[in-house]
Amino acid sequence: MEMEDQMESQKRRGISKDELISERTGSLGCVGWFIVSLSAIFTICLFPFTIWFCLKIVQEYERAVIFRLGRITDRKAKGPGIFFVLPCTDSFVKVDLRTVSFDIPPQEILTKDSVTVCVDGVVYFRVSDPIASVANVSNADFSTRLLAQTTLRNVLGTKNLAELLSDREGIAHGMQSSLDEATDDWGIKVERVEIKDVKLPVQLQRAMAAEAEAAREARAKVIAAEGEMNASRALKEASLVIAESPSALQLRYLQTLNTIAAEKNSTIIFPLPMDVISHFMKK
Repeated sequence: MEMEDQMESQKRRGISKDELISERTGSLGCVGWFIVSLSAIFTICLFPFTIWFCLKIVQEYERAVIFRLGRITDRKAKGPGIFFVLPCTDSFVKVDLRTVSFDIPPQEILTKDSVTVCVDGVVYFRVSDPIASVANVSNADFSTRLLAQTTLRNVLGTKNLAELLSDREGIAHGMQSSLDEATDDWGIKVERVEIKDVKLPVQLQRAMAAEAEAAREARAKVIAAEGEMNASRALKEASLVIAESPSALQLRYLQTLNTIAAEKNSTIIFPLPMDVISHFMKK
């Protein structure tokens, strides 16, 4: 907390993070340089043996932050490869630069429209500034995990259930921007945030399913009514065409007989001449 307060006070005075780090890497003082000199003389005198204590190796994906008598020696972390330290006065902390992913535990959240949902997600982040990740926060990984949980609750608490279900990508981008801004002083870069699952209460799921089923049935009835209306219009137009040409009705009759005869059924048809029917219709 003291270190974070110092960062905030430096920001208010307009001092950048690099300038703050340069203040931390200041002079060791007379006593400090005297101890460092004794350590260097001791290392030179016992050179064949102390070489194994002075040379250190870090991997390609790691960096080393060196402390000399409790102060950061350089504004840039060492590595990858071999680097030199003085025994007794120097210590170093290894920082992994690879991208780390972790699952946000399921969080029960009350949305803006007073609906309780259970949401979880995944966050991808990496260390962008090894010195800041060591000097500005005690445990950057753990702090980022806690901040991700809090940010998830804060962001989703301002959204409606409909927005939560339909705009996951926008919510993820908002969380990423908020986390990235908050962890910048810790030397952490948040690369990606994803909402994995949104679990609704069982009663709410049933209510939404019933609502969706009712909406589908209403649309089906509207479509069926529109189909019947279009069919009636087509029949009306067909009747007008047949009325204009009496032979068209005979052709339609023969076409119907052909359709029935093509099917394998036990239907018996008794054809009657159209003249006989027309004779009775005139009476």
